[in-house]
Amino acid sequence: MVYSPATRLLAALEMLQARASITAAELARRLAVEPRSVRRYVMMLQDLGIPVEATRGRYGGYRLRPGFKLPPLMLTDDEALAVTLGLLAAQGLGLGGAAPAVDGALAKIERVLPLMLRERVRALRETVALDVAPREGVRAPRGDWVPLFSAAAHNGQRMRMRYGRREGEESERTLDPYGLVYRAGRWYVVGHCHLRRAVRVFRLDRVLAAAPTEERFKPPADFDPLAYAVASFAAIPARWLVEVLLETTLERVYFAVPPDFATLEETPEGVVLRAYDDDLEHTARFLAGLGCPVHVRQPPELRAALRRLGEALVGMAEAM
Repeated sequence: MVYSPATRLLAALEMLQARASITAAELARRLAVEPRSVRRYVMMLQDLGIPVEATRGRYGGYRLRPGFKLPPLMLTDDEALAVTLGLLAAQGLGLGGAAPAVDGALAKIERVLPLMLRERVRALRETVALDVAPREGVRAPRGDWVPLFSAAAHNGQRMRMRYGRREGEESERTLDPYGLVYRAGRWYVVGHCHLRRAVRVFRLDRVLAAAPTEERFKPPADFDPLAYAVASFAAIPARWLVEVLLETTLERVYFAVPPDFATLEETPEGVVLRAYDDDLEHTARFLAGLGCPVHVRQPPELRAALRRLGEALVGMAEAM
């Protein structure tokens, strides 16, 4: 099943090349779109300079202008290497159907490349390791969820989905998907949840069923799904709400503090760090690694965790 608009466009072009003529109904069926959407893809091909003509009559449809041939795909050396790196990254993103498609695309690229460039591409495949695979214990979403939700977000198409929570509960949701985010080995969809009447972040591996509807929506202007998701992760309640004052500047600690772990606020006294954490021992180790004086505001139990860490470090130093 084809979902991505770009993939649909290429599939439509391939079908037009393979046949003398094809009906709009057949194109719609093969592309898995409504018949009225076929004309939009035909117009996109025409805007790219491809002469798609409409044929009239009972069995009318579309065809490429007789005698028209597409030029072969030509890639510069840098473009071929960039495409290869992109395919290798896609292979590790936890998409169920990605591996066969990537292997096929890489094989096609290698077949048409000059010998010297083919060796460079092969060297990339054999020596470059990209750490983008899901972490151990992290489930990958269904292979068609990413293209399905991304197409809905691109087209402003409302979704119906059945969502499962960690506790085993399930709920039916209506979602306006604004965009997708891949972070720390997981895929997320960010959008307006009609059940909660607010923007929410959903893990795609917990989506049990999903389908687009005929309803449309308009996303907010300049909405950044990644920024919203990162801010949401930092605000997820945990056992402890930590607030400390760091005797340093925002510039010195900004890149040392992951935005999905804590928020930072620069004040005249220093930088205020706020975070949720279930494990104060982890918080203590993190704060010690920042290398600056720390004043604990809350919770008082964090002082005890820092004290235990200090005693452990002293014990390690004396044992050396």
